[in-house]
Amino acid sequence: MIEKYHRWYSPNLNLHVEMLVFGDRGFPVILFPTTKGRYHQNKDFGLIDSVKWFVEQGLVKIYCPDTLDDRTWYDKGIHPADRARNYSWYDKMLLHELAPWAMHETGIGKVAVAGCSFGGYHAANFAFKHPEKVAHLFTMGGAFDIKMFTDGFYNDDIFYNNPVDYLPGSNAGDLWNINIVLGTSEHDICKDYNIQLSNILNKKGIKHWLDIRPNASHDWPIWKEMFPHYLSTIK
Repeated sequence: MIEKYHRWYSPNLNLHVEMLVFGDRGFPVILFPTTKGRYHQNKDFGLIDSVKWFVEQGLVKIYCPDTLDDRTWYDKGIHPADRARNYSWYDKMLLHELAPWAMHETGIGKVAVAGCSFGGYHAANFAFKHPEKVAHLFTMGGAFDIKMFTDGFYNDDIFYNNPVDYLPGSNAGDLWNINIVLGTSEHDICKDYNIQLSNILNKKGIKHWLDIRPNASHDWPIWKEMFPHYLSTIK
C-alpha cells in the first residue's frame, strides 16, 4: 500500500500541518483521528489496514490530517471564544487547502469525509457546512454537539460549528445529495448523539443510514468492521 507523508505551512492556521496519504488514485477520503489524535493515529490503530483492499485496488485515496483539538475545543487554557475562532480557522484550512488538494490529485470534484469518535464530529461538521464539496459522510461512534466544550459560552462561531444547532435551519440543496452513514453501536457512549442527529435528518427528509450495531461498544474493533462496509457504498 502506497503511503506518503506531507507537511505544509497553512496560511489559514499560521502553522504547519502534518498528514499521511494512502494510495495513488481513487475517490478522495478525508479521514480524521479521534480526540487529540495525530495524523498517524488511524494507521497506528489499524483502521487503514481494515480498508487496505480498497486502497490497493485504486478505489479510494485516503488523506489523514492532524486536527487542532488541543488548540480548539479541548484547550481549557483559553476562552471558549478563542477555541471556536481557532476551529473556524481549521475549517477554512480544510475548505481552502486540503479539500481542493485532494480533489485536484484525484481529479474528482467532491470528497468523502469520515472519522471515529470526535473524528466523526470533524467529518460531519465539514459535510454539513460545505455540502457542495462532499459526496459521502461516514461517522463511526461520532458525537456532534460541541456545547459541552464551551463552558456555557455561546456565539456565532460556536453556532456555525455545531451541526445540531445550524443543520435544522440549513436549506443548502446539496445536503440532500450526500450519502450519509451514521455508525454507532448498542453500547456506544455516543449512541444518543447519533440518534439525535438522525432525528434532525429525518425531519428534513434527508436520506441516511443510522447503523446501530449490536453487542459492541465505543472502540476500534467495531469501527474497523464499519469502515470497509461504508467505503463499499461509494459509487
